[in-house]
Amino acid sequence: MYSSKTTRGFTLIELLVVIAIIGILSSVVLASLNTARLKSRDSRRISDIKQLQLALALYSDSNGGGYPTTLAPLAPTYIAVVPTDPVGGAAYRYAANGTGASCTSYHLGATFEETTNQALSSDADAASAGACTGSATDFAGTDPIYDVKP
Repeated sequence: MYSSKTTRGFTLIELLVVIAIIGILSSVVLASLNTARLKSRDSRRISDIKQLQLALALYSDSNGGGYPTTLAPLAPTYIAVVPTDPVGGAAYRYAANGTGASCTSYHLGATFEETTNQALSSDADAASAGACTGSATDFAGTDPIYDVKP
């Protein structure tokens, strides 16, 4: 007579709904991963700045209280390698402050990607000052630049 065929499987609508749900969930996960990556890179910048501060303090102790005009003389004696920004590998902002050849202070900074980072509320936010001979021109440490001074 007539046979009853039972078809097994999913309908096209069911498949499309599942694919849409997977797409939405993956976009949510990727968005939160992006935020985590930003925070991770900014944390690395803070760590690098602290390492450079320590190396500059060691340099200053060894050189009668003065600071170098660039970060290059710190490696390899005071720090193994001078760290660079995790995005693009550019050098961190550095200016040796003082008059003439006497570098009695410094201004060190890194530009953050996340402008709401709590570290920006406790940094120096120093205005630019006079740079000693041979140093880069000083910079204004306004946010989103995380900056420190000795």
